[in-house]
Amino acid sequence: MSDDSGNAGNPFGDMPFFGDFSNMANMFGGGADPWAQAKQIAASVATGGEPESNVDPADRIAFEQLARVAELHVSTATGVSVGDGTPPQIRPATRHEWALATLEAYRPMLQAMADTMSQTMSGMGEDLLPSDADIPGLPGGMFSGDFMAQIMKMLAPMMLSMTSGSMAGQLARTSLGSYDLPIPRPEATELLVVHANISAFTEEWSVPTNDVRLWLCLHEYLHHSVLRRPHIAERISELITRYVSAFESNSQALGSQFGGLDPTNPESMGQLEGLMNDPEALMGVVQSNAQRAMLPEISALMAAIVGYVDHMMDSIGSNLISSYSMISEALRRRRVTADPTDRFLQRMVGLELDQACYEQGRSFVDGVVERGGQDSLARLWHSTRELPTPNEIVAPGLWLARIDIDELVDESNESDEEE
Repeated sequence: MSDDSGNAGNPFGDMPFFGDFSNMANMFGGGADPWAQAKQIAASVATGGEPESNVDPADRIAFEQLARVAELHVSTATGVSVGDGTPPQIRPATRHEWALATLEAYRPMLQAMADTMSQTMSGMGEDLLPSDADIPGLPGGMFSGDFMAQIMKMLAPMMLSMTSGSMAGQLARTSLGSYDLPIPRPEATELLVVHANISAFTEEWSVPTNDVRLWLCLHEYLHHSVLRRPHIAERISELITRYVSAFESNSQALGSQFGGLDPTNPESMGQLEGLMNDPEALMGVVQSNAQRAMLPEISALMAAIVGYVDHMMDSIGSNLISSYSMISEALRRRRVTADPTDRFLQRMVGLELDQACYEQGRSFVDGVVERGGQDSLARLWHSTRELPTPNEIVAPGLWLARIDIDELVDESNESDEEE
């Protein structure tokens, strides 16, 4: 292959039958750094292709002041500091800034998925497209297993660019803060909140802007106080990495997606671009039984985190924010009625943050506090040993018994027994 063709490293660049495919591959990452392509896509989706205004310095100052209030209350209520030394700054940002920061924060798990998909898809070649005998005029052996493996291997970085970039961009259009998804950012020196989305929310619900800002500062710092702990961050990273590394090939199902493509027909190859714009169809058919078996363990940890944060938010915020109940109800409704496209990343990495998860987490935390008090709740995050199992998340008494915490005796029951 000639290096002056502009397609160095692209196995299809000098083949006339694959001109359209080659151009599309270069457009979506096959001929460039997939992370650079992902950033371009993220920026385009986040902004809708329109310019964004910089955040007013007065809004930055307001967040700085409210963050100091939130940090003090979170540290007092939880008994732990929000950060080592200086807590991370909470800074209002544009959607573009937030999307790029999130893409970088999620890069390790997205890269793990890309590596797995590359290995999986490169072994599927022969089953996904018609044989060369079915396409007159192609050189013999054009569709050998090795050749088709190269095509399928190219799809992996294309998938990485498109899914990662579009995901980060879409999240930037709907998220309020860095921890709308409870995915660790332990090294973060600042936590970005999306100024435009916050403004839209306050206008839609007619709630005081500073109340929403303070609510969000509490929410960000409570999440960070848990997720910054090394054993929590490592455990979540381990679970997600195991999940995304467990994708398995399903040649028959993928064949139904790609089997009718004809690389000599530009219209047919346009269908491939359509498939690449619907990555959920591809991801859905390669989810493995091993992944499904991992979901209860991931869900138990996620439920414990969101249940704990909701409990502490109510404990702190109800006495601190005048419109706390209204804001909380609006945001809780918002998070469980998200558009399906907003949930793609959750499903992709094994998170199931639906209404059942939040209710299960809150029920677990309420049960722990009722039986063992606030001191027992603080034990949740001491070490990996204290993290609840799938069986314990639905039976807090089992968790209390396992970590050797005596349940409080209900005084009314004790009185009845004495009589």
